[in-house]
Amino acid sequence: MLVGAGAFFPDSFGSAAGAALGWVTMHFGWFYLLSVFGFVVILFYLALSKYGEIRLGAPDSVPDYSFFSWISMLLAAGFGVGLVFYGIAEPMSHYLNPPHGYVDGETAAAARQAVQYSFFNWGVHQWAAFAIVGLIIGFFQFRRQEPGLVSTVLSPLTGTGATGRKLGGAFDVFAVVATVMGIATSLGLGVLQINGGLSYQFGFAEGIKWQAIILSGMFVAYMISAVTGLDKGIKILSNINMGLAIGLMVYILIVGPTLMILESIAQGMGDYLQNFFVMSLQTATFERSEWAREWTIFYWAWVIAWSPFVGMFIARISRGRTIREYVFGVLIMPPLLACLWIGVFGTTALYLDLFEGAGIAAATDDNITTALFVMFGTLPFSDIISVIGLALIFVFLVTSADSASYIVSQMTDRGAIHPPLVKRLTWGGLIAAICLTLIVTGGLQALQAGVVLAALPFTFILYAMIWVLFRVLADDRRKSLEALYQKHDNVPVGASIEEARTLNE
Repeated sequence: MLVGAGAFFPDSFGSAAGAALGWVTMHFGWFYLLSVFGFVVILFYLALSKYGEIRLGAPDSVPDYSFFSWISMLLAAGFGVGLVFYGIAEPMSHYLNPPHGYVDGETAAAARQAVQYSFFNWGVHQWAAFAIVGLIIGFFQFRRQEPGLVSTVLSPLTGTGATGRKLGGAFDVFAVVATVMGIATSLGLGVLQINGGLSYQFGFAEGIKWQAIILSGMFVAYMISAVTGLDKGIKILSNINMGLAIGLMVYILIVGPTLMILESIAQGMGDYLQNFFVMSLQTATFERSEWAREWTIFYWAWVIAWSPFVGMFIARISRGRTIREYVFGVLIMPPLLACLWIGVFGTTALYLDLFEGAGIAAATDDNITTALFVMFGTLPFSDIISVIGLALIFVFLVTSADSASYIVSQMTDRGAIHPPLVKRLTWGGLIAAICLTLIVTGGLQALQAGVVLAALPFTFILYAMIWVLFRVLADDRRKSLEALYQKHDNVPVGASIEEARTLNE
């Protein structure tokens, strides 16, 4: 119903969704800021506390994937095409219109703030919502051997009776709808960027014809990936993505303003860490700036709405890791790589505008889908790196579609770890069809606003899931220690599980 409204009544639906989104971000922006900051605090507490040694799986389990493959798959699901899309576009947007209006646009001060706030928006906070859902689902799915569903987590609150099952089922449907609509809009935006890059660099026409061809090619590649399974398809594509991304980033670092890039990354990280708490809770109350609502608050709402999909995928690939490994891996490595990406690409674009008058900021403001390729056009071998950039976006799209269909199939198959291939292919086809419909009718932006609105009720669901997690973590640790006490009489009260296990050995 929502997809139909966004597709066939894009203007009316977009106006209504946009107005509702504006009202929510205006009146609940503070709530989003506090919530996401709270997720960060909770995750680091769990990692550093007595619960950090608990594994997402049996006590003797080991990780399913190598560290490199794990991080690659995290990036493919969590960032995907978004980082490629905004890696240049966001710093250039902040350079034109600085955060909260604290400095003048198109100045050196604006460039510095552009890097700082881009690091913040793509840093630890963005991953906190994904990580908290993934941790909760992973614990229930692999530690307690229960279905990896929102309804399963909340069953201690909703109960197991008829009413509780219906309420839990509604939560699962909510997660499915948010995932399908979110991935459809994200894929659509990626298709538009590929079309924009082909148009700018190679003269292809921008329009439905080429967008349909791109989406069809993506769907065929996805079908091949889906048939090969999670351990081959998504894993191989994610490793290819990582290789392409690192290779492209190193090339830009070498041919770009290398010294300025390195200095900008160091300074940007310093500004980010120094202002971490200020930016986390900054509403610009007295300045009445719209910037926070249009960027940070919108981002936080988007990642909360997106968290069922990304969180469940992160949970699926994190089996065997301790909570401490999980938190530090998810909250440090992807944000660090994102900051490096933005530092390399964003700083290069800022340098070209500040010192060579390349006009990338103006081009970004005119058509955000071409920002990456406008910068490529100023560098050596622009055609070659544009092709690599297009390949990177394309593979990200395929990986996102594959992982999304996997998770939706899991959600609609009672949380099965290995959902049937037919169901995965069916959901993949439906997502591609929805995406094409929205592109043809111009309903992508309207549906995106509608998806973000779902973040407000889901935030309260997240609070309930966190409360349940702490209850079951305490119970799990108590049972583990009791089992160890029975084996060894000299285990001191208050010992950690690892200390008790060492004494037993």
